[in-house]
Amino acid sequence: QVQLVESGGGLVQAGGSLRLSCVASGRTFSSFTMGWFRQAPGKEREFVAAISWNGGITSYADSVKGRFTISRDNARNTVYLQMNSLKPEDTAVYYCAADVGIVVVIIESYYDYWGQGTQVTVSS
Repeated sequence: QVQLVESGGGLVQAGGSLRLSCVASGRTFSSFTMGWFRQAPGKEREFVAAISWNGGITSYADSVKGRFTISRDNARNTVYLQMNSLKPEDTAVYYCAADVGIVVVIIESYYDYWGQGTQVTVSS
């Protein structure tokens, strides 16, 4: 079993930055593909970013490309999401997810474990 705990959410003004963290415990973190997803009020959960087990491959949603950066520290069992130039439309609950497969995927059904989410609110 894998437990994922997100932190770092909060309230920020448009144009500001936040860094989300997700700490994993349980099985071997370093072998997982890790992803970030988000769900805005009244909307479906959507893919944000993903990173391969060794950090060599990353993938981003078009809406965040150039503004968000996903990274990981396998020694700390942690994946990060650096969010810059935040916009009000980035407001959502952000979820960390782990996929035991080795291929970086953007479809949430492929992910095996999920955190409880952290709220990000961007004011205009």
